Amino acid sequence: MVKDNSIFEITNGGKIKLADSVIETLQQHKQINKDSLESGGVLLGRFIKVSKNIVVDKITTPMKGDKQTRFSFKRLSPLHQEIITEEWKKSNCTCNYLGEWHTHPEDFPTPSGVDIRDWKRKLKKDVFSGRYLYFIIAGIKSIEIWEGDRRTLEIVKLKITN
Repeated sequence: MVKDNSIFEITNGGKIKLADSVIETLQQHKQINKDSLESGGVLLGRFIKVSKNIVVDKITTPMKGDKQTRFSFKRLSPLHQEIITEEWKKSNCTCNYLGEWHTHPEDFPTPSGVDIRDWKRKLKKDVFSGRYLYFIIAGIKSIEIWEGDRRTLEIVKLKITN
């Protein structure tokens, strides 16, 4: 199991940490083979009190109804939202929707124009706590995170701070 790429600096001076179980799940969905399909889901986690830090505790994975191809993933299953709602209630309103993740069949992933447009749409339309959403792309050799600002629609790549 690779443990690097688990802590990133966020623009407010805090950090976002990916739980080991999240890293493991992302690793399991890497598009290593020529016929591997793109995967994705939502990010769930906590804002740490009296700090500027965030922990991504859980992610959903592709479900029946989602659309997967070699170069695209569309989260269509209503089960993702059901899990968001269930985790919110089960956690006494502390487990939040934090953003989205998907894979790319490239060593060091970069967002496509489609990704950027989709992320900006989510920043405008999705219901979420806070000002920012986080977008992970898991490549073959690295996992990268971008932060999107709902006020400005600016999207910034975060730096690893391990």
